[in-house]
Amino acid sequence: MKSKSSSASPDGVNPFAPPEGGWRRVIGRFKGQRPGPKVVFMASLHGNEPAGAVAIGRVLKDLHERQMPFAGDIVGFIGNLKALNADVRYLERDMNRMWTVDLIARAQQPHRSDGPQGPGSGIGAEWEELKEAQALLKMELDGSTQEAFLVDLHTSSADGVPFACVGDTIRNRRFTRALPIPILLGLEEQLDGALLEYLNNRGVVTMGLEGGQHREPHSIDRHEAGIWISLFSAGCFPGPVPEQVVQGRRLLSEARCNLPSVLEILHRHGLRNGEKFRMKPGYENFTKVTAEEVLATDRSGEIRAPLPGRIMLPLYQGKGEDGFFIAREIRPFWLRISVFLRIIKAYRLVKHWPGVSRHPNIPHTVIVNKKVARWYSIQLFHLLGYRKRRANKDLLVMTRRAFDQKKPDQIRI
Repeated sequence: MKSKSSSASPDGVNPFAPPEGGWRRVIGRFKGQRPGPKVVFMASLHGNEPAGAVAIGRVLKDLHERQMPFAGDIVGFIGNLKALNADVRYLERDMNRMWTVDLIARAQQPHRSDGPQGPGSGIGAEWEELKEAQALLKMELDGSTQEAFLVDLHTSSADGVPFACVGDTIRNRRFTRALPIPILLGLEEQLDGALLEYLNNRGVVTMGLEGGQHREPHSIDRHEAGIWISLFSAGCFPGPVPEQVVQGRRLLSEARCNLPSVLEILHRHGLRNGEKFRMKPGYENFTKVTAEEVLATDRSGEIRAPLPGRIMLPLYQGKGEDGFFIAREIRPFWLRISVFLRIIKAYRLVKHWPGVSRHPNIPHTVIVNKKVARWYSIQLFHLLGYRKRRANKDLLVMTRRAFDQKKPDQIRI
């Protein structure tokens, strides 16, 4: 594995340059000598984030050359190939907001070539990308009875400490435990149509890995380190711990800067077209902010932090639907309590609480009347695994994941 600064070639070679022949949807594969897990690495769901694709190529090359003891098989994909080749975040719409059952079904429908084209038509650009990426994931994962993992590699427009994003399941937490970087809970639960949420709901163990700023060479090195550690955590190395894993842990530990181990997202500032959002300069991931601190401006004026915490993913690029997030530390004690409560299935008691009822149509979901149940803390629901929430006037709809502790008998994508 390269050192933290070795990606910046002294001879001026661009470390983000595409491989000879250009980028292809499938970056590569490696199959071990022994049966084991399926591990999928997805890069460049946003086309202006090439670091993950470069890192996957490096690791696959190393595995093929060294032929070390390996269990299972891995594959690396590019998510938004057209946008990556155009070096833009996306062409028509954010592909990491399209992973819903309805949108995937729409992308798979046949379309007439003489029909409407362009944004919203369901033809071209990200619609074709979604169709192809989903087909590859289905081919790799559908019907699997082995444990399956997906790591989604990202970078951001602001630099800062690398971190991992996971949906709050016990299985996801176990997978990310080996990474010596902050773990962020609840990010994709604030969003609709994220890839991690889509696959997590189908029983795949998932993790998002944020490496740093889009064009910083160290983002490639951090992703490379995270890939090796992810393979180790998934159980792909039946022999001694590879030196790449040891080096990767050292590199990420040095980058961590003594930040908290686990945080959760408490606030998202979403954007709509025409707001003219502009983030104030100087913020990085994990920068501390105070309540009422001016973070950005839009056409309506100043945007202030609604609560104290640490800022995450501040937007310093033209395209995007999220201005910033605010996170706070979770104490390890509460994480241990949540594991205990889920093991004893305490979530079954929620529907008996005053003001809380089972959703008539959506499994693993409750409806909370905020007027009646206003004394319940959201964090109490989080402890029991209810994290995905949507507000509807005086009602709160909260869902927990079906495969929190155990994998499905068979994965269906």
